[in-house]
Amino acid sequence: MNAQPSDPALAPPPSRSPLDPFDIIGSSLAVQQAWLRQPERLAAILQGLALDTHRVHDHFARTSLGLPSEPAVPAVIHDQRFQDPAWVDHPGFAYLKEIYLLYGRWLEDAIYTTEGIDPAQRRRAAFWVRQWLDAIAPSNFFWTNPEALRRAFASHGYSILWGLQNWLRDAAVEDVRMVEPDAFQVGRDLAATPGQVVLRNDLLELIQYAPTTDQVRAVPVVLVAPWINKYYIMDLSPDNSLVRYLVGQGFTVFVTSWKNPGPDARAMTLDDYLLRGLRPALEAARAICGVPQVHATGYCLGGTALAMLLAWSNADPADRTANPVAHWTTFTTLVDFSDPGEIGAFLSESSFEFLKQRMNTAGYLDGADMAGAFRLLRPNNLIWHYVIHSYLYGEELPPSDVLFWNCDTTRMPAAMHEFYLRELYLNNRLAQGSLDIGGRRLDLGAIQQPLYAVGAEQDHIAPWKQTFRLCGLTGGPTRYVLATSGHILGIINPPVTPPKRRYWVGDATGQGDAEAWREKTEKASGSWWEDWTRWLGERCGPLGPPPPFGNADYPPLEAAPGRYVLEK
Repeated sequence: MNAQPSDPALAPPPSRSPLDPFDIIGSSLAVQQAWLRQPERLAAILQGLALDTHRVHDHFARTSLGLPSEPAVPAVIHDQRFQDPAWVDHPGFAYLKEIYLLYGRWLEDAIYTTEGIDPAQRRRAAFWVRQWLDAIAPSNFFWTNPEALRRAFASHGYSILWGLQNWLRDAAVEDVRMVEPDAFQVGRDLAATPGQVVLRNDLLELIQYAPTTDQVRAVPVVLVAPWINKYYIMDLSPDNSLVRYLVGQGFTVFVTSWKNPGPDARAMTLDDYLLRGLRPALEAARAICGVPQVHATGYCLGGTALAMLLAWSNADPADRTANPVAHWTTFTTLVDFSDPGEIGAFLSESSFEFLKQRMNTAGYLDGADMAGAFRLLRPNNLIWHYVIHSYLYGEELPPSDVLFWNCDTTRMPAAMHEFYLRELYLNNRLAQGSLDIGGRRLDLGAIQQPLYAVGAEQDHIAPWKQTFRLCGLTGGPTRYVLATSGHILGIINPPVTPPKRRYWVGDATGQGDAEAWREKTEKASGSWWEDWTRWLGERCGPLGPPPPFGNADYPPLEAAPGRYVLEK
C-alpha cells in the first residue's frame, strides 16, 4: 500500500492538511484537476450525460401523458431504496429516481474512467462521493418518499409524530440507532450458553462451556474472538449460537473474552495480546483437557492474531514441539493487507497520524469511532435505512441480536492499535515476512498445521479474495470455504430447513488464484457448519467423557459470560 506511482503526474500531494486527514477535499480536487487536464475527455463525458438526461426527460414526458415508455435508467434490482411501486408507476417519483441514479452513476463512472489519478486518491474520491450520493437519495426525504407520504395519510399524521419522537430520542444520544439498547441482556438473552471462566488476566478471560453430550472429542475447540468486538458474536441467541452448536456436536469449547481497555492500558502492545493473552489461553485449554494440542479458531482479527502466534511458535524449531495448536480455522481473516477492501478509503499516512494523535490523547481508540467507520462502508444499510424507517415511517426498531452485538462496542489500546494499523494495514509486513513479534521474525510459510479457512462472498471488511491469500502463504494443507452473504451472516450461518444460503468448498492448498479456485469448485446448499464439524471430527480425536470445569491450576472463577464482556 505504500508503493508510490511511477508517473510523477499521478503522485498525491506530499502532505495533506491536518484539517482534511481523510483526504475528502484533497481527493476531490485531484479528480477535478485530472478532468481539467483532459478537456476533450471531460467534454465527451458531459455530452453523454446530456444525452442520457434527454432520455430521462423524454421518459417523464411520455409517462405523464399516459404513453408507454421504458425506464431510461432502471434501478438495481436489489436496491431496497426504490422497491415501492410508485418509483416506477408514478411519473414524478420515477423522474426523481432516474435523475438521481443517472447523475450518481455518471459521477462515479467519471471518477473511475478518468486517467491521471493516483489509484489511492481515486478510491478515496469515489468513496466520499458515494457517501454524499447516498445521503441525498430522494428516498431519504419525507416529501420525496412515496411510502412515507402514504403512511402519513393512512395514520392521519401519527407516523410523522412517531418519527419525530424517534428523532428526538436519537438526537439525545447523537446517534442513528439501529436497535434499542435494552432489547437484549447479555448473559440472559445473548452470551447465555452455560459455562465457567477458568482463566482471567489483565488482557482476557477464558470461558469453558458445559457439555451437552455424554461424550466429547478429546481435542477441544478454542474460539479466538477479535478484540475489536465482544466475543458473543459467536454466542448470540440460542438459534444463532456457534458455541451452542459446537457443544451440541460433541466438542469441548472455550472462547476468549477480551478485556475492554481504558486509558491505563495505553501501553499494551500487540506482543502483549499475543504472548500474554492468546498463548496462555491456548495453554490453559490444553492443560484442562489433558491434551498436547488444541484446535484454535479465529474470527476476523482473531484469525490474524492466531496466524501471527502460529508463525511465532513455528519460528523457532526448538519451540515447534511446544506449539499448542494442532490445526486451525479462520473466519473472514486477512493476513495480506495489500487490498483491504473498502476500508482502505480510510487508510493513508495522514489519517493514520490523525488517529495516532487521537489515540495518544485518550489512551485508546474508542469503539464508537470504529463502529462509525464500519457503518460508513455500508451507509444505505446501516445508516439511511434507519433514518427512513425510524424518522420518515415512524417505526419502532425491531430487535436483532446481530445489531445489538454490533452496537456493543469495545476500545483498543493506543500502542497496540497504532502498531497494528501501521505494520499490517499500511506496511503489510505480515504477508511480506518482515514483521517482528516477541523478538522473532514471522514467516507464514512456516505454519504447517492443517487449516480450514472461511471467506464470505459479499464481505466488505475482509474481501474474500484477500482472505483466500492465506491459502498460498501458509505451508500446511488447506480446505477453503466461500460462503454467500457478508462478514457476519456468512459466518453466523446455522443449519436450517429449508437452507437459506449456499457455499463453495474444496481443497485450496498452496493456491493463490481465488477465481480459478471458485470456477472449478462445486457449490453446495445449506450451512458450511456441517462440513466444518465433519472436518473437525476427523481431527479432534476419539470420543470420551467430558473434562471437568478447569483444574487445580485453572480453577473456575465465575459463571459465564464472565466479567469482561459486561464492561462498558
